[in-house]
Amino acid sequence: MGLWTALYRGATTLAGPFVPLILDRRTAAGKEDPTRRAERLGQPTMARPPGPLCWVHGASVGEALSVQTLLKRLLAAFPTLSILMTTGTVTSARLMAEQLPPRAFHQYVPLDRMGYVRRFLDHWSPDLVIWVESEIWPNHLGEIRRRGIPAALVNARMSASSFRNWRRAPGVIRDLLSAFDLVLPWNQQGAERFCALGIDRLGPVGNLKFANDPPAADAKVLDALRRAVGDRPVWLAASTHAGEEEQCAAAHRRLAGQIGGLLTIIAPRHPGRGGALAQALAAQFGPVPRRAEGALPAGDTPIYLADTMGEMGVLLRLAPVVFVGGSLIPHGGHNPIEAAQLDSAIVYGPHMTNFPEITEQLEAAGAATPVADGEDLARSLGRLLADPAAAAAKAQRARAVAESNRGVIDQTMAALEPLLQRALRAGAGGRAA
Repeated sequence: MGLWTALYRGATTLAGPFVPLILDRRTAAGKEDPTRRAERLGQPTMARPPGPLCWVHGASVGEALSVQTLLKRLLAAFPTLSILMTTGTVTSARLMAEQLPPRAFHQYVPLDRMGYVRRFLDHWSPDLVIWVESEIWPNHLGEIRRRGIPAALVNARMSASSFRNWRRAPGVIRDLLSAFDLVLPWNQQGAERFCALGIDRLGPVGNLKFANDPPAADAKVLDALRRAVGDRPVWLAASTHAGEEEQCAAAHRRLAGQIGGLLTIIAPRHPGRGGALAQALAAQFGPVPRRAEGALPAGDTPIYLADTMGEMGVLLRLAPVVFVGGSLIPHGGHNPIEAAQLDSAIVYGPHMTNFPEITEQLEAAGAATPVADGEDLARSLGRLLADPAAAAAKAQRARAVAESNRGVIDQTMAALEPLLQRALRAGAGGRAA
């Protein structure tokens, strides 16, 4: 154990008396589930299933959703396997309760304090560990390595800022990632950064988000919305952040005089902002109907606020033109793949740094429209909404890009096969806790 690791372990151990206070504050802010608080302390709330167990961990909603097809493939290929899915957010836990397939179940990941980690691992005794994207918790990883559990990091991300930071301490990141027998980068740029840091256990490059099926849609909900919208021109601002809704509202004001009956749907990335956002928009547009309150857009509604979770599949099927949020501000952008899968003409801002290779492919195929700012957004939306045939052609090209990348799941399964076989041999006897 290196000096940095020892200092971190000591600090997290000494922080023990403050954990209840931290959890109390997070609970008061709605960031913890008070009924499942024990899980954050490594105390399980259910028994371990018999047979081999794979522990899959993702930080929040995006990471957990990105591996849903992988989970299904693992369970289909190995009938005796069970999957423990952990995340750290209340929203992701609620979503996993709806999304996880049979033989997969959810628990909150314990806080990264050694006593909690050991209690968690003693109970669950996973035969294989798969972590998603860029979640790095030193005590968890150190204990996984000490116990010799086969482990892989999939959709592994290494951002430019993380790379700059880790270059100052390459030995630390090499030590942390040594817990993983295999690292599968999600893009070539990330693979090169891992290599530069001395990480040599790399597998094939590919983004598992391409492998997922499009988000589902409740047929009755979709039908009700379609009837409410009718034949009005409509566009969707998906997964927006503060600073973007104002620009989307400005785009609507600019376009409303050019495109009769225009409906703008705004779906904030964090639905909890819905109330405050509705009040802010009402100052310009009058009362704003909210999806969270069960409202539907009326025939003259200018702005409709879709402030719910789990309905992106409905919204994407409703709107032929979609703006991808998190991209007009320096957030890095959100996943455009779902919009591509569901025949949307895609528009995004200049800050799509989270998806450089996806946006490069989309733009090379003429399947997406990058915009520089809010004014450019309005101009581009206007062109697409005024020419449905051109928008449909872009949507078809986007779908082709998405379909061409679906083979990533086969590459990932093949790369994981040796670890899976080790896990199955280790868990052949199984045991229930």
